[in-house]
Amino acid sequence: MNLQGCGTALVTPFRPDGSLDEAALTSHVNWQIANGITLLIPAGTTGEASTLTESEWLRVIEITVAASEGRVPVFAGCTHNATHQAVANVTKLSQIKGLTGILTANPYYNRPGQEGQYQHFKAIAEATDLPILLYNIPGRTGANLEPATVLRLAELPNIVGIKESSGNLAQITELITQAPRAFKVFAGDDALALPILSVGGAGLISVASNAIPQQMAQMVNSALTENWVAARRINRHYYALMQANFIEPSPAPIKAVLTLLGRGNETLRLPMVPVSDTSRKKLQAILAELDLLRDDPNENLRVF
Repeated sequence: MNLQGCGTALVTPFRPDGSLDEAALTSHVNWQIANGITLLIPAGTTGEASTLTESEWLRVIEITVAASEGRVPVFAGCTHNATHQAVANVTKLSQIKGLTGILTANPYYNRPGQEGQYQHFKAIAEATDLPILLYNIPGRTGANLEPATVLRLAELPNIVGIKESSGNLAQITELITQAPRAFKVFAGDDALALPILSVGGAGLISVASNAIPQQMAQMVNSALTENWVAARRINRHYYALMQANFIEPSPAPIKAVLTLLGRGNETLRLPMVPVSDTSRKKLQAILAELDLLRDDPNENLRVF
């Protein structure tokens, strides 16, 4: 398993009545792979996992695995703040045939210290044979996973990498320079992808790639092959859109973008709500400036 490149933290499509849109999810998965995405993350933050019922959570993952047909790795979101429940959940995921691994974030709300986080992730790792990507996102969970703790966890055989969304470049660089070469550090923020890739990151797990997969994949691949001129050009061109995906709590902006591109709708699960009219107009203006608003949605995603 060669984990690198541009992955997508998939949105979860809902019908206007709020139910899971299975056909739309299948179509979205196929479109992502066709446009160069090399890793899929269903049922994560962007996928509104915290608002899914258990049966919906499992179904989203099953659909993603079935649609991907083994073409790219699928790491399912599996986060809980109670360690015993996280262990129970990963045990259920271990029964899904074809699932590559899991992505699991810091225990939220409890705000455990480093030893508590170590024991939490260790318990999850010991409950499954699936490869595990850690997910450090202190802005959402209230807990930061420090490099020394990650290095301890990297000694466990099935903990293979981390999605780093701390926004702390010094911390991320420290981790990359000290981690075993086989341990994969993925950028978790689109806007910080190039700095992280420049110091040895393995790739990016992206929100923007839901809407512009070819462009984000090309940017990451350019950086990984040390074509920094092309990587910087793509980053500069789409940077405003990368940032605008977070003008309101995610995934509301990216769902608005997909709607404007004719590739989805803005249905979200409460407490998430669609973006304001002001934000929607800003997103529309950015897309228009990028020449992405076209009559045929299949033409939207041309490579820059």
